Amino acid sequence: MKTSPVLLTTNNRILVIDDNPAIHQDFRKVLSPIDSLLQGQLEEEEAALFGETHGNTRELTFQVDSAFQGQEGLEKVRAAFAAGKPYAVAFVDVRMPPGWDGVETITRIWAEFRDLQIVVCTAYSDYSWDEISKAIGNTDQVLVLKKPFDNIEVLQMAHALSKKWQLTQMAARQMEELDALVNQRTIELRAANARLTDEVAERVAAEDALRHSEERFSKAFHGSPVPMVIQQPDSSDCLDANASFLDLVGATRETVLAGRAQWWSDPKTDSALHDALAGRRLVRGLAASIRTAAGELREVLVSAENLALANASYHLLILQDITDRVRLENELRQAQKMEAVGRLAAGVAHDFNNMLTVILGYASMMQNGSPKLDEKLASYLRQVEQAAVRATALTHQLLAYSRKQMIQRRPLQLNEIVKQTVSMLRRVIGEHIAIDTSLASELPLIFADASSVDQIIMNLALNARDAMPDGGRLSLSSAAVEIDESYLRRNPEAQLGRNVCLTVKDSGHGMDAATMSRIFEPFFTTKEPGKGTGMGMATVYGVLKQHGGWIEVESAPGEGTVMRAYLPVSDGVLEDPPAEVSAEPAETPALPAPSGDITILLVEDEEMLREFVSTALSSLGYHVLSAANGHEALEIWATRRHEIDLLLTDVVMPESISGRELAHTLMIDKPDLKIIFTSGYSAELIGPEFERGKGHGFLAKPYLTDHLVKFVNAELAGTR
Repeated sequence: MKTSPVLLTTNNRILVIDDNPAIHQDFRKVLSPIDSLLQGQLEEEEAALFGETHGNTRELTFQVDSAFQGQEGLEKVRAAFAAGKPYAVAFVDVRMPPGWDGVETITRIWAEFRDLQIVVCTAYSDYSWDEISKAIGNTDQVLVLKKPFDNIEVLQMAHALSKKWQLTQMAARQMEELDALVNQRTIELRAANARLTDEVAERVAAEDALRHSEERFSKAFHGSPVPMVIQQPDSSDCLDANASFLDLVGATRETVLAGRAQWWSDPKTDSALHDALAGRRLVRGLAASIRTAAGELREVLVSAENLALANASYHLLILQDITDRVRLENELRQAQKMEAVGRLAAGVAHDFNNMLTVILGYASMMQNGSPKLDEKLASYLRQVEQAAVRATALTHQLLAYSRKQMIQRRPLQLNEIVKQTVSMLRRVIGEHIAIDTSLASELPLIFADASSVDQIIMNLALNARDAMPDGGRLSLSSAAVEIDESYLRRNPEAQLGRNVCLTVKDSGHGMDAATMSRIFEPFFTTKEPGKGTGMGMATVYGVLKQHGGWIEVESAPGEGTVMRAYLPVSDGVLEDPPAEVSAEPAETPALPAPSGDITILLVEDEEMLREFVSTALSSLGYHVLSAANGHEALEIWATRRHEIDLLLTDVVMPESISGRELAHTLMIDKPDLKIIFTSGYSAELIGPEFERGKGHGFLAKPYLTDHLVKFVNAELAGTR
């Protein structure tokens, strides 16, 4: 349906569709009696005659167009609409032969131009109103004019319907504008609704993501094995704390959340964290200490950062408990220090033994070689010899600490050694100290050197005695223990498997942590000057280490001391004690004086010691070939191998050839060669053939001249 493209303030255009030309003339007379030009002339003549005009006697005249057939009428309606001058009213005759009748004409016009107002002109001779209304359908825009028509009625219809057409057009335009406005508003509302829908969807998605994130954070926070706490910036109270944190500080959740738990051992830690986070700086790996609810001090690494939750600011603290790691590091450093000190002590003892051998040797030679020696000078020489012997005992302790003394390990029953030692201890430590023992029955055998175990018990007991100057109680007990992985993590010096533990407990004054950290250092002592060498506990430590054992100490000021010495269990069976390897050789039958037929190859890198031994043996009639190292010894051997009866060699020598390597090389060439090893320490000799009394002779430095001679004679005679 087409509406007028132009909104007209008035529309006086009328179309008459009738096949009778007279009818057209009648309508023009009624609707447009004179044309506008004639009207103007009449008004001028009226003004000339009467001096005034009364204006147009008609309010409106209509422009009337004619069409004599229905098809023509439709074409004119189309043309007028296209020209922007649509008709407001059409007077249509019902009967218009031979073409369309009025009903069909109206129907076709309304099919395209529904707003056109229609007046049906009829005499009701052929169509009734019911037939007309039924045919055209819409009667709201139709009036019926009965022929012959009344002029006044025609004018009224023309005025009313043209006005109705105008109002209809205005209403249609307003409806169009309203529809456009509604459509525009609808588009805007739809866009706004789409934006709101998107915003709501985004907000819901953001809330879901936040909820999922908070759930993940909560699960990670509470399920983490790392201690964590969310704290107010002013440290007044806490928002939350996970189970690991509560376990670390040993406090309940209620106490921590209420801010009643104080865990920093140093208040400056809290200030340092607050200052760093207030400056928007991250805290990573801050070393600190906390004190648990039970009073235990724990070492931790602290990481902290600012955390926003529900538009509020908090501090997230993450603690890493490094107490065990710090303890292990300290123990490792202590073990490394003890190992370094042991190597130093071994080196000092080795060199010192070389010098003591020379001192003791020459002092002995002077005393034995000069029967008429001045008494005063002889007294001086005896004092020199006694001082050297005392120094020898000190070097033995150094060697024991550094695990480089000669030992003979075999299966032993610890309880028997304890019983034997305790009987002697009662005479040594005094009656003011009570001794009791609690020895486990069916204790496994240990694999150890008997004299070394006796030395351990004696040194531990004497150390306990010195801690109880006013008397007290000394307890010794034994037990079999099984060391597992968890125990090993707490004490890296321990050994997995079955061990035997000897516990020595006293009721003395105890020790503080600083003293306990140094008790195994050589020459460390808490005694007054001149009342101790400081080697007792160092010797215990070294002997246990040499046996594959270890020692643990518990003590506190005023609470006494507990020392636990651990030794590995033996898989062997109890056997008779072997003969001492490094002891004085057995008494040999009287031997004829050595002759120059016996040749000894002496290999010693220490020049003074080499000259002393060569002089001592030569003075007894032996033929001595001296070499400063293994290479020189091989050169001598290459030319005089058949003359050499005995090899006397130091174990550790320069030029990359040790005494053992040299002996092995020479024995391949001469299997019956007699061999004596000598050394200031014997770590390089550790092995079954030396520890168990088998193999070649070993002469420990320092030694006296007569000891050297007896040992050489015994080796040559095969009676060692």
